[in-house]
Amino acid sequence: MHSIIKASIAALATTATLATGASAASHALSGDLKIFLDTSNPAPRATMEAMIAEFQGMHPELNIETTVIDREAYKTQIRNFLTAGAPDVATWYAANRMTPYVKAGLFEDVSDLWAEPEIADNLASTKGAMTIDGKQWGVPYTYYQWGVYYRKDIYEELGIGEPANWEEMLSNCEKMVASGRACYTIGTKFLWTAGGWFDYINMRTNGFDFHMALGRGEVKWTDDRVRATFANWRKLIDMGGFVANHQTYSWQEALPFMVNGEAGAYLMGNFAVAPLREAGLSDDQLDFHQFPPINPDVALAEDAPTDTFHIPANAANKDNARAFLRFVVSAGVQTTINNGENLGQLPVNATASVDDDKFLNEGFTMLSSNSPGGVAQFFDRDYPAEMASEAMQGFQEFMVLPDNLDDILNRLDKVQERVYK
Repeated sequence: MHSIIKASIAALATTATLATGASAASHALSGDLKIFLDTSNPAPRATMEAMIAEFQGMHPELNIETTVIDREAYKTQIRNFLTAGAPDVATWYAANRMTPYVKAGLFEDVSDLWAEPEIADNLASTKGAMTIDGKQWGVPYTYYQWGVYYRKDIYEELGIGEPANWEEMLSNCEKMVASGRACYTIGTKFLWTAGGWFDYINMRTNGFDFHMALGRGEVKWTDDRVRATFANWRKLIDMGGFVANHQTYSWQEALPFMVNGEAGAYLMGNFAVAPLREAGLSDDQLDFHQFPPINPDVALAEDAPTDTFHIPANAANKDNARAFLRFVVSAGVQTTINNGENLGQLPVNATASVDDDKFLNEGFTMLSSNSPGGVAQFFDRDYPAEMASEAMQGFQEFMVLPDNLDDILNRLDKVQERVYK
């Protein structure tokens, strides 16, 4: 079901004014601008509508038409509307999720925007996620961090701190297990959570570029470098580092192990903070750290799922669309749309401001300053759907039956041959 909104100056009366970047308003625009959004949930929808109304106010001669489509319906309709009757701007996702539309020639190359200092300097951490074949195909507008959320009070009780490297992470885990706890809670019932562990251990062992090459089918799963990733992972498995029977729990059902003090930490996205707080953990008990280095020669990369805007190749008003993309990523707009009253996530512009929330602040610092290796989108976004599904089943099996590794990797090689043929 679609709903169509005509953004107008009058709409500004009911929306909070956004602090905009000066470069976004360098000259008045006229003509048309047609925007398709998948932000159908109430809070993101209101945020996007307010942002578009602000842009309309800056360009009163511009005729803006916004269409909001239910997120699940959008996924099935996007190829059709990019092919015929394309809007000028459309929301989507970064990295592998945009690859089919790039390869089909349906997204505009916007490398010219990324050559502008305002974007090149301030959005550097997300450039890799927007790049295919050396060109950029859109801009990000929000993302959130993954990392290790941990029980600070339990760490202090055991005399351990945030690990600076893999050896310290393993040493911490030994002490945690000796105290009768699991090091990490996890629920792999729905498979994707194990993908986060593979992402981090593989990117820390072999680097971001290798991780993406594997995702493109350019490296075999039986490659010795992939085996090295699983060998590192197995060190945690063999010492009893994960909660038992995790294959029977969802990610939410794994939260109580951390809340009750039966596990010391959780590798998860920032969306886990709210339920942990709601379950009674205070910010004095709960803290966050970046997944530590394994191979010191590998630059640190992070999982940070990123939502994006694109210009369809068949768009009729590409100059207006480029002006809108510049506006979206400007520091003031980024500060406002990502604050706690709106999206409640992280701005992609490194000069934007972040809400006074300790986890958002730590995540922003990590992604803006301490992730030189790049930003991955998460396993099931970076790898083709069938490959991701089969591999995540393999990850869960490995965590339960690590001796099955050879069978798992041989099986994944066969899946890879079929998927990438």
